[in-house]
Amino acid sequence: MATPAPKCPKPMKATSNGVFQGDDPLDYALPLAIVQICLVLVLTRVLAYVLRPLRQPRVVAEIIGGILLGPSALGRSEKYLHTIFPPKSLTVLDTLANLGLLFFLFLVGLELDPKSLRRTGKKALCIAGAGITVPFLLGIGTSFALRSTISQGVKQAPFLVFMGVALSITAFPVLARILAELKLLTTDVGRMAMSAAAVNDVAAWILLALAIALSGSGSSPLVSLWVLLSGAGFVALCIFVGPPIFKWMAGRCSDGEHVDEIYVCATLAAVLAAGFVTDTIGIHALFGAFVLGVLVPKEGPFAGALVEKVEDLVSGLFLPLYFVSSGLKTNVATIQGAQSWGLLVLVIFTSCVGKIVGTVVVSLLCKMPIQEALTLGFLMNTKGLVELIVLNIGKDRGVLNDQTFAIMVLMALFTTFITTPIVISIYKPAKLAVTKYKHRTIERKEASKQVRLLSCFHSTKNIPTLINLIEVSRGTQKKEGLRVYAMHLMELSERPSAILMVNKAKKNGLPFWNKEEASDSNQVVVAFETFEQLSQVSIRPTTAISPMSTMHEDIITSAETKRVAMIILPFHKHQRLDGHFETTRNDLRNVNRKVLQQAPCSVGILVDRGLGGASHVSASNVDFTITILFFGGHDDREALAYGMRMAEHPGVTLVVVRLLVDPEVAGGSVKLDMNQNSTPDNQPQDEVVISSLKQRISNNASIKYEERTVKDAAQTLDAIKSHNRCNLFLVGRMPEGQVIASLNKNSECPELGPIGNLLISSEYSTTASILVVQQYRSQLSQDALSSLEEGEISDGNESN
Repeated sequence: MATPAPKCPKPMKATSNGVFQGDDPLDYALPLAIVQICLVLVLTRVLAYVLRPLRQPRVVAEIIGGILLGPSALGRSEKYLHTIFPPKSLTVLDTLANLGLLFFLFLVGLELDPKSLRRTGKKALCIAGAGITVPFLLGIGTSFALRSTISQGVKQAPFLVFMGVALSITAFPVLARILAELKLLTTDVGRMAMSAAAVNDVAAWILLALAIALSGSGSSPLVSLWVLLSGAGFVALCIFVGPPIFKWMAGRCSDGEHVDEIYVCATLAAVLAAGFVTDTIGIHALFGAFVLGVLVPKEGPFAGALVEKVEDLVSGLFLPLYFVSSGLKTNVATIQGAQSWGLLVLVIFTSCVGKIVGTVVVSLLCKMPIQEALTLGFLMNTKGLVELIVLNIGKDRGVLNDQTFAIMVLMALFTTFITTPIVISIYKPAKLAVTKYKHRTIERKEASKQVRLLSCFHSTKNIPTLINLIEVSRGTQKKEGLRVYAMHLMELSERPSAILMVNKAKKNGLPFWNKEEASDSNQVVVAFETFEQLSQVSIRPTTAISPMSTMHEDIITSAETKRVAMIILPFHKHQRLDGHFETTRNDLRNVNRKVLQQAPCSVGILVDRGLGGASHVSASNVDFTITILFFGGHDDREALAYGMRMAEHPGVTLVVVRLLVDPEVAGGSVKLDMNQNSTPDNQPQDEVVISSLKQRISNNASIKYEERTVKDAAQTLDAIKSHNRCNLFLVGRMPEGQVIASLNKNSECPELGPIGNLLISSEYSTTASILVVQQYRSQLSQDALSSLEEGEISDGNESN
């Protein structure tokens, strides 16, 4: 009697009629897909939160979440598996997962810049070559051991290539995330790792295309050849047709303007069409999306707009489904017995040894230090999503069976998991930095020595004022001039895409820094190029890429490494058209406070009201009046020292206003002065710097000095208000003396101090920018520290 053929499950309808009409929503495709997506999101986000103290990339949580939802853990319950992930729902699940993966691979292609690949140095090419070749050969060797034990009967050629590719891959997006989390993205090791990983990524995709072509079901080798030739023809066609069209689209998108929706839709439609073509050829739809992503121009706002439109939906919603799809195929229970576990250890060992040893040996031959070579080896051993893609394609093509697939998934999870803790333990760049240096302030005895500034900005809106501040700071009589490190503060968000941070870090600074890569003749480009050509000013671009909670660490470490005398930070508020200030970013305020508390040098906070207008003012056209309100103390002396340097510029008029208490009320004011904010030692030092200033005035007509005696707070405010017609105020953050003791020190922004707060208040009418200065001391005064701590407490109360 013939055995009846198994019945195919009925196709699921999209939506139900509701529970009130007797329908179970989980029997319908859309409600079930919603439950699956929500379950995946909750589990992966919880795991990511749990693993955050270990500084693991999110992909580790997503891989573990996929395995837990599959037959290895929760899937051991048949009831759960048939309710949440019934076989009839897997087609819909896989379709959504692969659609998300298609667009994610497009984003991965966007991260790879062909121009930077062509500029890759010989050292990075050699390291990438060794990092691919050695593990690929070891993977082939391991495949023989697997074929003779748990993978008997599979095709030899595709199995060899799949194993070689699986062991030789470096996950470019995951590596970028790890480097950024560890603050290594802009270091020599980070740049080398990113360059080598980019080359590795391209090579891995080529090898994977070869493996897919070889794994076809056709018996004739001519079929594989046709697949390869058709794939190569498709890539060639895209290279000739794609770039001109994308460049035309990008050229019609200007910086600061909204990218037209038609261009975004056309590009996304082209991604789907390319996926259809490569799937028709037989080398998987992902390849078409990846190729188009690589060809999109990286300069200008077009690539960023594509990322912004696609990324959150794809990586946040659909991509986690791919990890579940993979997890449902992963059954750790199939790894049974000493032989299987021994093979797992063998695969992990060969994967790590091949990648690490190959990279380390070539790195040492390239004369890299042993510590950096080891770090690079472990970084290049990072696996991730691309590894899972390779394994899933191998599983779907019948090249990998259940047991081999489970072993390879665990290998990918293990190698990625160990990367961060091992790199943290063996590579500590902070220890390599020289932290002892002499000139930590602008005020110094050796005035002819070079002054180094670290100027930070988080938006291009800050740049014109920053450039004009540098212009007036450069001086003309200093023998060693001025060196400025322009640091772009870039937040490392939860988004997995690395396109913005990686490309800017590769350029080691501003996106508009290199003229060859700038598509427009931006006046900012011209300004920085002009500065670089000046003999006395050296501007070095640098980038800080961190979560805002740890951004201050990057700034402080960079200041120590570069041995700067002052850090200049942007104020956390910007001026509206009506003249009032509104908060730009509150977390930037916390960065400023932490830098003030822990800085290894002097600190200045720049309140930008448009110093010199919206563009760079050339040296010959500078006509600035800079006012210093001098009360006394360390911070005021630092502000005065900075102002004296500015006074050397021929276009600067420096006005120093010293406010003194009226002798008639001095006796009564002494009581107000008995606090920790004023010390007798400061008075002689103040007199010394004022005496030196008076001597300079006789030789320099551009410096003006006046003394104002005041009886009370009202007269003090009137004296300050009488000097509102200037371009820049230079004030100390925590002035000292009898006059300042009489003022109300309760302020909205303690990081600016009492005078800085007065100058930004609505009561005070001025268009001048303000630089609030705090002089470096090995131990800040109790008043300076307590004011910052009180500000943090008040912020916390407001947020509650």
